Amino acid sequence: MAKVKVFKAKRILTMNPSQPFAEYVAIRDGRILALGNETEIRSLGSIDIDNRFENDFILPGLVEGHCHLTTGASWRDIYLGYYDRPDPDGRIVAGLKSIEAVISRLREASEADKSEAPLVGWAFDPIYIQGPRLTVADLDRVSTTRPIVIAHASGSHIVNVNSVALRLVGLNRDSDVDGLVRDAAGELTGELLGHELTGLTRSRVLPNSSSNKLDSDAMQTFGKMARRVGVTTATDLVSDMSDETIAVYKAATSEADYPVRIAAAMSTRFYNPDDGIERFKTLARHNSDSLFFGTIKLHVDGSIQGFSARLRWPGYHNGAPNGLWYIAPSQLGKVIEEFHRAGAILHMHTNGDEATEAAVDMLERAITAYPRPDHRHTLQHCQMPDLALYRRIKNLGLCCNIFANHIYYWGEAHIAETMGLSRAMRMDACGTALRLGIPFAIHSDSPITPLDPLFTAWCAVMRQTSSGRVLGEGERISVMDALHAITLGPAYTLKLDHLIGSVEVGKFADFAILKNDPLEEPPANLKDIPVVATVRDGRIFSA
Repeated sequence: MAKVKVFKAKRILTMNPSQPFAEYVAIRDGRILALGNETEIRSLGSIDIDNRFENDFILPGLVEGHCHLTTGASWRDIYLGYYDRPDPDGRIVAGLKSIEAVISRLREASEADKSEAPLVGWAFDPIYIQGPRLTVADLDRVSTTRPIVIAHASGSHIVNVNSVALRLVGLNRDSDVDGLVRDAAGELTGELLGHELTGLTRSRVLPNSSSNKLDSDAMQTFGKMARRVGVTTATDLVSDMSDETIAVYKAATSEADYPVRIAAAMSTRFYNPDDGIERFKTLARHNSDSLFFGTIKLHVDGSIQGFSARLRWPGYHNGAPNGLWYIAPSQLGKVIEEFHRAGAILHMHTNGDEATEAAVDMLERAITAYPRPDHRHTLQHCQMPDLALYRRIKNLGLCCNIFANHIYYWGEAHIAETMGLSRAMRMDACGTALRLGIPFAIHSDSPITPLDPLFTAWCAVMRQTSSGRVLGEGERISVMDALHAITLGPAYTLKLDHLIGSVEVGKFADFAILKNDPLEEPPANLKDIPVVATVRDGRIFSA
């Protein structure tokens, strides 16, 4: 019999309360065989101890419970974000603080590529940019002959386009469609809100573009980014579940040297209800140890900072009109009920508290009419519930995956523009979820914010905005609770906690190797702890 592979660490943080710490972990056939001290491990018989991590700290492989694999494709386009950001190789790309800086970067890209192919940018974030918003006229200064499409920091919720792209989409002053932004004279500004218009833009302006396309290259780039930050399981939380997409998932995850397991969610926006149910029923046959299906993604509203989320009274702090229903409340109940009855785990995008309340109302009807033990339906983002709404969430057995990164990236904007200080103090309320015993995770929604679970954990622990202000001290959580929220927490929401999320006998041998002990470091240093490597199935991947 082959020797048992053993890793020695300075300390292993298992996330298993019955055996919270260990020094050694033994692996056989890609799974955890045993863990403990040297005496206990040597009792296994013939072992092969690997000491390369003896001065490092082993955690369960980190689980990103809400991200998108098109993160791997996003860098094919032009980064236009407000904040500095690392590219897939770790190089920092400077953020842009003005419309002129955005125009300048687009011009540089256009001059470097003399073709008339569409020019595509991403992560544009106007909420912090002083002065008038980006317009058609601004983008026409870059080109009036090639189409330009600029996705906002909220991803597919909002885009800006130039006049060429507007014509290709078929929009003009006389168009009567929800989501068109107009100036004081009634002319289109080129800012388009909601999935209907952004989807139409992509289909008509970028039908053959590699922009945002999930392919082998995007999967490999995502894998490289994931291992740099300790992620061994990641979600693709909006998937069309086409045969082509499933083939891309299977090709990547079947490779022995692919560092990440994938849990993919079928988005209802690609199907009518009947076809969606039928497609969902076919997905389980593709499950493997590296690829998991079973979740359904529903979008109820848009983004708060994009003013397309649905907020309860008193609405937006700056008086902006309320946002968009991505699924009309009159239809939401039927969609939820049918997928609930089909056995799906519903992951529901609800940013504003009105959208969350509508989702909770409809989930309550479905769960009451058709009880289903251990459903694990999850409210994604779930940024604005008050205590009363959280109590309803608890009583229905729902989970929350909370967008902790918003506190840093948009906390100041939420205070000044979207919800005001009082509501912003309860935003992304991990403390409330913890006190009520609601199962919860925290996430990046990458590429909306950078893929980096330790940074996300830091956001939940420190609750500091980008200016350093502590926003809602009562909603802070401990480092241990934050680590749970990037390991076992998301594993639970995906119904994969029997396989991943903790270092326990029988689970996959997936680990994140850290240079420092997060429980011994000052909490403020959590985001800066270096990731040394990841391990999947016992196989080592350098960070």
